[in-house]
Amino acid sequence: MLQQLFSPSLLHALDLVGIFVFAISGALLAVRKNLDVFGIAVLAEATALGGGLFRDVVIGAVPPAAFTDLGYFVTPLLAVALVFFLHPHVERIQNAVNFFDAAGLGLFCVVGTAKAYDYGLSATASACLGLVTAVGGGVVRDVLANEVPSLLRWDRDLYAVPAMVGATMVALCIHFDALNAFTSSLAVVTAFVLRLLALRYHWRAPRAWQRRSTVREEE
Repeated sequence: MLQQLFSPSLLHALDLVGIFVFAISGALLAVRKNLDVFGIAVLAEATALGGGLFRDVVIGAVPPAAFTDLGYFVTPLLAVALVFFLHPHVERIQNAVNFFDAAGLGLFCVVGTAKAYDYGLSATASACLGLVTAVGGGVVRDVLANEVPSLLRWDRDLYAVPAMVGATMVALCIHFDALNAFTSSLAVVTAFVLRLLALRYHWRAPRAWQRRSTVREEE
């Protein structure tokens, strides 16, 4: 199915762009945590490849692409080099990083869903793995950095929800036999735009109804 939606060369190029941007977010967090160059590399690789590795292991696509294509491993290291030497400048273009991160989120949730379905999973299970593909690396990054994962925190702009919407759109298209290049691109764009709107207007998921917790809220 993936081959029908995207050409192999285009899919590979988009994959590498998404991996690069995700790696930058991991490397920047490592710098903020005052980690050394090895720590920066670990967080960058984990952020960039974590979601895809988990998906591939679950669906039996082994060895995962990250271990068979050198580009998947080297691309995060390029992001490490960029952040290591130029992190003050990279921090100043955070809006651009967020833009490409949102694009990677949209692409990965769609590609992850379609790939899972190609390996025999149901549409619902495929959507779940599409979500994991898009956000799993960020969860691994935050856990390694000893932080509550961003997608679980109420004070962070919506991240998982746009990916859920994109993956669900793909799953519905699969169910109704309507998945093609146009509908998959529409799912990518929808997740991408939702994430940008969440960043622009600080959309956040609601907390528990009539919440009365006395726990101190994190800044």
